[in-house]
Amino acid sequence: MTPNTVAADPAAIAAEERVYARVTWRLLPFLGLCYLVAYLDRVNVGFAKLHMLADLSMSEAAYGFGAGIFFIGYFLFEIPSNLALHRVGARWWIARIMVTWGIISGAMAFTEPMARATGLPVETVFYGLRFLLGAAEAGFFPGVLLYLNYWYPSHRQSRAIALLLMAQPFSFVFGGPVSGAIMDGFSGAGGLHDWQWLFLIEAAPAVLLGILVVLRLDNGIDEARWLTPADRQLLKDELAKDAGTKSDHSLRELFSVPAIWLFVAILFCIVTGVYGINFWLPTILAETGLKSVLAIGGVTAACYFSSAVMSVLITRHAERVNEKRWHAAGAAVAGGVSLALSAAWPDNTLLTASLLSLATTGGLVATALFWSFPGSLLAGAGVAAGLAAINSFGNLGGFVGPYLLGLLSQWLHSRTAGVAALGAIMVCAGLLIAANCRHYGLRKPAR
Repeated sequence: MTPNTVAADPAAIAAEERVYARVTWRLLPFLGLCYLVAYLDRVNVGFAKLHMLADLSMSEAAYGFGAGIFFIGYFLFEIPSNLALHRVGARWWIARIMVTWGIISGAMAFTEPMARATGLPVETVFYGLRFLLGAAEAGFFPGVLLYLNYWYPSHRQSRAIALLLMAQPFSFVFGGPVSGAIMDGFSGAGGLHDWQWLFLIEAAPAVLLGILVVLRLDNGIDEARWLTPADRQLLKDELAKDAGTKSDHSLRELFSVPAIWLFVAILFCIVTGVYGINFWLPTILAETGLKSVLAIGGVTAACYFSSAVMSVLITRHAERVNEKRWHAAGAAVAGGVSLALSAAWPDNTLLTASLLSLATTGGLVATALFWSFPGSLLAGAGVAAGLAAINSFGNLGGFVGPYLLGLLSQWLHSRTAGVAALGAIMVCAGLLIAANCRHYGLRKPAR
């Protein structure tokens, strides 16, 4: 028997799998839809940029700063948001998050009128709205991660998180063509620019889903009347066994745990590359010769669809063989190298799109496997604060990536060096995982 093999009664395993399959089908499609809308409202600025900069007379560097400043608001408000969710419950807090960010995302359409009304520069209003959007959305993703900790033991979280993270690529699979269709079909309607319609139309689902969260989401296992008492007890027993290997920490104590800073560094490196891709992918594809926004959206959708499929298959394999370090490290390195190479052939749409697809797959796989690492270390209120702290500090890479790429593109009059720099940073994530993350997120061998 290999060290990673887990021996157990086949009948007990089958019964356990049935219960978790039921939980997954109940929770993940709805949470994934919410996250899809969250991600769409976060990155649709990449499509709006295609025409927005000219209409608002904004520079590439200003756009990069505004795209990234979202994560400063996210950083400042994420830990308080997750602690609030832990205290008041997921249902109302996640609903609050979604309704608030939907309203602010829609307000992005009125950047220019708000600048005229306040006398502020357009760039300042753009920065302010992006900051507020980050503050409003702060806590959603770590809140959902925390919520999954209420249902799944750490060794099961990678697959659940991989299914949740499918919302990222599918926000482009659906959002790319939809964004393109909105911008092509609504240009000039009602006296508004195409990018204004994009922000308005794509903000509405967040508000509607926020209302549905109140009706659909249970705060935890004890409220899940769709499970039998035996099923609820099985889930609680699994969580109790998993909790025996974890430790609880106060917020102050968390920052003295070396593993927390390791996790922050890994996530920062992954996020720097991933958001560099997400915010600039439409622009990179446009520079290969694609002309219409609809065509760019279609190619973007193809890239992300293939990434979604591959990420789920690789993550499931990692859980099945009970090995996550090399799967995650290899994915991050392969993704970083692919990203670095993606700008090397600016006249070849197929090759550029293929490399960006591989880069996105690497980022998704590394992210999904990574989030089982802190879940296997923290317990109690410590997991609420820990997940939020790791996510908030790590997501500063979402500020650094787009802004660094924008600055390098403007200074060097070429995107190649900036894209290569982001790829190198993602490779660093893989090296950190390979060197330090052997035992995290694994199912422990039966004794």
